[in-house]
Amino acid sequence: MPRIEISLDVEAPADVVYDVARKVEDFPTFMEDLQSLTVLERSDDGNRTVTEWVGIIREFKMTVKWTQEDIWNPDARRDDFRMLQGDMDSMSGWWQFVETPTGSRFDSLLDYEYNVPLIGPMIKALIKKKMAANLEAQMRAIKSRAEEIAARA
Repeated sequence: MPRIEISLDVEAPADVVYDVARKVEDFPTFMEDLQSLTVLERSDDGNRTVTEWVGIIREFKMTVKWTQEDIWNPDARRDDFRMLQGDMDSMSGWWQFVETPTGSRFDSLLDYEYNVPLIGPMIKALIKKKMAANLEAQMRAIKSRAEEIAARA
């Protein structure tokens, strides 16, 4: 199963970055490759959400759809997520927001499986590259939004 790990330094407190990441319904307003995101369920405390995502893969002129469950842990500033259903075979991972002397660090791990019959290693490598680029774009969008908020505070 392919795994993608990315870390970004953010010039904003970890709590600010975590708060931006939790407001998933805002993602389509500042994430270019996200066509829509719908919150289907949210627990009373907001620590569990089920969301429906529609992403855009411009290079292939296609959309990718999935429903995922997120478990948010405010004390640990962490989100553990897993795909419940969708176009991929499986997807799970986590986001972690860690305080640093200069702001915070946004760590992410993503495991996914996307099996398409009769595709070769070159196409699988291209899919992994695109998955990594999309994850990094999501993270950079959250980073930018958090830094804007921190600069105004």
